[in-house]
Amino acid sequence: MSMREAAIAALHDRLATSLAARSPAPMVLRGETVPQRLPPGGLVVIRDGETVEETAILSPLAWAIEHRAEVEVTAGGATPAARNALLDALLLAIAAATTADRTLGGAVEWAQPGAPGFEDVEFEGAAAARAASVPVALFFTVAGSPLA
Repeated sequence: MSMREAAIAALHDRLATSLAARSPAPMVLRGETVPQRLPPGGLVVIRDGETVEETAILSPLAWAIEHRAEVEVTAGGATPAARNALLDALLLAIAAATTADRTLGGAVEWAQPGAPGFEDVEFEGAAAARAASVPVALFFTVAGSPLA
C-alpha cells in the first residue's frame, strides 16, 4: 500500500471512529456518492484529493509530500438554525479528532485541517441542507518515488 493510500485510509479510520461516539452518529464514507437520504446525524465523505507539493530530499533520495484530502460535511435539519448547529458541531468534532492525533496513528508526520468553505445544498424531496468542505493537509515522506 502506498503512503498516500495509507494516509487517506488513516484519516477515514480516525474520523469514523471518533464521530461514531456522537449521537446520532453521522455516516462516514470514503469516495462514495452522496446517498439519496441524509442521515439524521449528518454525512461525512472523505475525498482522496490531490498531491499539492513534492519536494526532493537527496542522499538518500526521498520525497517530502503534502497531500490535500477533502472532507465534505453535510448537515440537515428542519430549520436553518438546526442545520447550522449540527454542521458546526460536526466541524468541531472533525477538528478535535484530527488534532488529537496529528500523526493519524503513525500514518503521516502531520495532519492539518484547514478552514472550511460553506454552501447550501438541496436534496430532491427533502429539506435543504448545509454543507462544508474541509481541506486536510497530510504531510509524509516516501523513499524513492512520490508514487510510493
